Amino acid sequence: MRFGVTGHRVLPPGIAEHAMDHWRRVLPTGAGLLGVSSLADGADQLFAAHVLASGGALEAVLPWPGYAGSLAAGDSRARFEDLVRAATTVITLPCDEPSDQGYLAAGQALVDRCDHLFAVWDGLPARGLGGTGDVVAYARSRGCPVTVLWVDGVRRD
Repeated sequence: MRFGVTGHRVLPPGIAEHAMDHWRRVLPTGAGLLGVSSLADGADQLFAAHVLASGGALEAVLPWPGYAGSLAAGDSRARFEDLVRAATTVITLPCDEPSDQGYLAAGQALVDRCDHLFAVWDGLPARGLGGTGDVVAYARSRGCPVTVLWVDGVRRD
């Protein structure tokens, strides 16, 4: 079974811990775990790191060549590069340049590759095309089960 993730890039206090606690409880460890992520800052990298730390295999779906340049400089890009190197499979979509269409295409490709989607999501509409809300809507339209991981009352900036 393949588990995918979508989520916000900036996580308010308590949300990362909530998601990690859930993944520790419900996900298998070792070779039985296959995670799919686009490796963006925040939820995507958190999930990917959990998959690898649990002995699972990581599959990365990237929206365009040079995607690392769209991530926050510093630690996020370094984590991204480490995760790409650790991934068993890296799929890079053929988008010519950074765009919201590229984010949406990557989110859809990720959903198409997983059996269950975790959404570290506040439940609000996407702030731009291809955001978390759009990926969740696509998953639901395809009949892919979605588990939303959020804490009631927590708001993001």
